[in-house]
Amino acid sequence: MSPRVRPRPCGQRCLMLALLCACTLCRADPNDYVHLPDVVAGEREIDVKWGQQQQRSGGDGAVTSVGLGYGVSDHWFTELYAKEARPAGDASRFDAMEWENRFLLTDPGRYPIDAGLLLEIERPAQRTEGYEISYGPLLQAQTGRWQGNFNLLIRQHRRSTAHWPDELRYEAQIRHRSNEKLDWGMQALGSFGALDRDPTGLSEGRTHRIGPALFGKLRMSARTAIAWNAALMFRAGAGEPGTTLRVQAELEF
Repeated sequence: MSPRVRPRPCGQRCLMLALLCACTLCRADPNDYVHLPDVVAGEREIDVKWGQQQQRSGGDGAVTSVGLGYGVSDHWFTELYAKEARPAGDASRFDAMEWENRFLLTDPGRYPIDAGLLLEIERPAQRTEGYEISYGPLLQAQTGRWQGNFNLLIRQHRRSTAHWPDELRYEAQIRHRSNEKLDWGMQALGSFGALDRDPTGLSEGRTHRIGPALFGKLRMSARTAIAWNAALMFRAGAGEPGTTLRVQAELEF
């Protein structure tokens, strides 16, 4: 989806400052990524996401997902995808089906910050987990050549046979737009912990990872392009899984 480059007043600089604070932190699946509020009506997309992560028990685990998405309108993009997981020392297996919906709430470029909303429903292969629902605001701002994204998401489980606490998660990204074919920046993914505990005890379940990222887009025609991003992310706390390598590639047509 094509970015919009435009000057920004001071309102969006507050978001940039918040991004820098979030990126000094950083539970995320290996193939988790930063959702963007960009929506293009009529655009179709084949999306592949892959991530590999060092496990505390030793070895590397990996997750791969493949999705098919469509821009229903100028303000609604929907995608259905399947996820495969390979735990460390084990064979790959089907992990979940997911239905992702992104809604653009503001007209692009009208306000200092573009605002969107994410609603994602996952049906894990393990039926005891019930349904996993993630939702929350998607924020994007740009000043000069710098683009920033910050998303604050709540993750909940419904109809599960075991107790899964509600979780407050975040996604953050800073990108320097110097060349559409190859840009650089930083990404951060993590969790602030469980919401159904006393707020002073949110440190339990916190996970934070951060690292450098590369972005690119290869245009093949006016409507066809391959957009990609990749990040090498490091843990920002003791006792967490180790280094994560994640890659996302989208065929837009």
